[in-house]
Amino acid sequence: MLLTKFTHACVRLEKDGKVLVFDPGNFSETDQALAGADAVLVTHEHADHIDVEAVAAALLGGASLQLFAPAGVAAQLREKAPGAGTRIHAVAPGEVFETAGFSIRTFGGQHALIHPQIPVVANIGYFVDSNVYHPGDSFIVPDGVEVRTLLVPIHAPWNKVGEVVDFVIGVRAPIAFPIHDALLNDAGRGLVEGHVTRFGARYGTDYRHLSTGDTVEV
Repeated sequence: MLLTKFTHACVRLEKDGKVLVFDPGNFSETDQALAGADAVLVTHEHADHIDVEAVAAALLGGASLQLFAPAGVAAQLREKAPGAGTRIHAVAPGEVFETAGFSIRTFGGQHALIHPQIPVVANIGYFVDSNVYHPGDSFIVPDGVEVRTLLVPIHAPWNKVGEVVDFVIGVRAPIAFPIHDALLNDAGRGLVEGHVTRFGARYGTDYRHLSTGDTVEV
């Protein structure tokens, strides 16, 4: 399976000629990420994780594109792309399904707390092919599974470095790559990734930096 990182939280997986896309948000290169996609997984409703107009256009422009998202996001997209309603699926934590040849399990339920006065929204973490885990905006450690490839939200208004490190330690995946990094400059990135690399290694995780556009085999 090939994994390509786009800016921020958007990631593309390719396997056997099929394409799965996580979180094509408005910080990301949505046109490139969604080109030829067979399925889209959206973790939550925030614009940096879903560019609603771009995703609606992709749904209307592709007769087979499937989308999976929390109920609120699914409802919004059905309004934007009514002709694609049967291909827009609401998902919740604890579900198992297949799409485009990929096996998916869902975890989590809520976005991490930003501030007590900011409402908490639904957030779904997706575990693909017993391999890749995208937690969205949360540090939910998936129970009952062994993650082989972890996507790590390394910077956000809702996290701090210690929590990022503890998430990596808690999951203990052999390999980890960064997501949710668009708000970092090079100095901040070096600081955060240095801590994650050093502490992750103590617990068996090889953290590897990816830049936008990088593709790796997982």
